[in-house]
Amino acid sequence: MPLYESVFIARQDIPAQEVESLAERFEGIVSENGGSAGTREYWGLKNLSYRIKKNRKGHYTMLKLDAPAAAVHEMERNMRISEDVLRYMTLRVDALPEEPSIMMQSRSSRDDRGRRGRSGDGPRESSGDKPAAASAAPAAETTETAEKTENSES
Repeated sequence: MPLYESVFIARQDIPAQEVESLAERFEGIVSENGGSAGTREYWGLKNLSYRIKKNRKGHYTMLKLDAPAAAVHEMERNMRISEDVLRYMTLRVDALPEEPSIMMQSRSSRDDRGRRGRSGDGPRESSGDKPAAASAAPAAETTETAEKTENSES
């Protein structure tokens, strides 16, 4: 059977649990028509590039499907009818990747990175505090430079 990736955007004012139930309903439609749903990824509530039906944000969800074309058409028909779905897009793909999508990978790398500007391995130093070793090294260099200049003058 052909493989598909389908992404839909749900309205911002519905809770995430209702978005999950929408996704389950669409997966059920696919399975009733002879297909199977692979993984489902909830990408979260994101800003839209432009207003869609007076919404500035939307819940993004991706479905990976292994289904005949008739099942996908029926799922898309139900997406068009649903008032909660703002936009959808379904693409036929050659193979469904096993790893998470780019959207999920960027979220996990953002979580791993932590807060900006913090290394996480100790207390944060203020700009006025300098480590003792760093402040001692420049002082030693300046005395050596001063001794060389005195020796060269004599």
